[in-house]
Amino acid sequence: MGAARGLDEGLIGTSAEQEPFKELFGLKEDGPLTEKERADRLSNITSMVQMGSILGAIIAFAVVDKIGRLWATRVLCLLWIGGIAIFLGAANTGSLGMVYAGRFIAGVGIGQTTVVAPTYLAETAPRFIRGLCVCAFSGSVYIGIMLAYFASWGSHIHISPDTELQWVIPNLMHIYFAVIIGTLSIFAIESPRWLVKVGKHEKAAANLSKIRNLPAEHWYVQSELLDINDQLNREREATLGSGWIGPIKELILLPSNRYRLMLSVMSQVLGQWSGANSITIYAPQYFEMMGTTGQNEKLFATAIFGVVKFVSSMICALFLIDLVGRKRALMSGITLQLIAMLYMAIFLVIVTDAGDESATMTSSEKSAALGAIVMIYVSGFGWAMGWNSIQYLINSEIYPLRLRAIGGSFAMTFHFVNQYGNSKAVPEMFISMTHGGTMWFFSVVTLMGLAWVWFCLPELAGKSLESIDRVFEMPWYLIGRQGKHLTENMGGAVENFGVDKEKMEAVEDVREVQQRA
Repeated sequence: MGAARGLDEGLIGTSAEQEPFKELFGLKEDGPLTEKERADRLSNITSMVQMGSILGAIIAFAVVDKIGRLWATRVLCLLWIGGIAIFLGAANTGSLGMVYAGRFIAGVGIGQTTVVAPTYLAETAPRFIRGLCVCAFSGSVYIGIMLAYFASWGSHIHISPDTELQWVIPNLMHIYFAVIIGTLSIFAIESPRWLVKVGKHEKAAANLSKIRNLPAEHWYVQSELLDINDQLNREREATLGSGWIGPIKELILLPSNRYRLMLSVMSQVLGQWSGANSITIYAPQYFEMMGTTGQNEKLFATAIFGVVKFVSSMICALFLIDLVGRKRALMSGITLQLIAMLYMAIFLVIVTDAGDESATMTSSEKSAALGAIVMIYVSGFGWAMGWNSIQYLINSEIYPLRLRAIGGSFAMTFHFVNQYGNSKAVPEMFISMTHGGTMWFFSVVTLMGLAWVWFCLPELAGKSLESIDRVFEMPWYLIGRQGKHLTENMGGAVENFGVDKEKMEAVEDVREVQQRA
């Protein structure tokens, strides 16, 4: 489902670079619109999915808790397909209204993926690889981005610019992915934690048994179910009789939950305004700013950028996020991103005409421009390793079961509000603040993000979802720096045992041998 977001982020920016798209929707430089009007129209087209995603993220918590994680997946796929069909229908009419409406509806579906998928993965994954599983979702964003970039590059080479098919065919990938996801959801297993929440305890035990590949009566499965039920019972006792408004009040009024909200909000604000996501959406324009000329060259450089982000996200998911921890991985990624942003900011202040094809650069300026292009790739690596992985992971694991859906929904609503604002603002920031000033702004935000992570973000690697509550019961000034250390061996039954599944099974085998003897 991560590919849903990745496809759109990769396709809309590259589609807007295709000549038939620009001509059909009035984005050509020699057209009747002024530079500011073109920037405004482009930002409207690109950001409409983010606007729809805001609504999608808002309603996701109700949908995912009411009908379950799997049925929510099927509903969002239908919205996604319907919206893209309307958007592509504009190829025959040239209607901006169809573009806006279709992309908004598709956004309602796409916005729900960022709540449904991380919630499902966090609830079903063993705690030792929970980070890897949720980061696989963020990594799949880059599968979509990479495929989108290469599809647009390929269509630019092989499809005539005289036909709308040059941008329509790559955008059909939306429908292919939605159909595949909706079909595969039929064979998936519903979250045991959601089944416990709605009172289907036998089904929850059966599903957890399948997911863990252990008998339902196995003590590991039973201890995990015990932790889930214990947490849910404590939550229900604390909010007995509060109705539907209870979770909202609990989220806002309890100090421990306010700290969780702060983490959700700040991770989205600092991540989205660090600049890396705007590079993803407007990648061809960024490569042009740094001196890459020629339409084919820009699209090819953009396609390679997609590969870099995909590979880096997989490295993070497989080797970093659970081994070195969330916090170290995030700080390393932000540091790389900060170095890249500072270099690009300095370069654009010194070499102001790098994107002008008619300008002649000196040999030193050409070398600096090559370095700036490399820094685009470095920023992509840092973003995939840092903010992109963490912004989904922490929001799926910091909230207790009763608040997980609404907390994730709130976080992703804020995510899309900021992403919408960023994608809407960047084209106009380039005009009003200049390219160099915009990159300096992103550099300052990235530096602020590094400081915030150091002081405020707790390390949660290796902790069960139920035991994470202990971290947030501490004084607020200790959570970020000492939360994990001071809550060692204070988790649920499974965590306190302190060994993984294989060791547990080995202990069980020894017990059976002793009983036979």
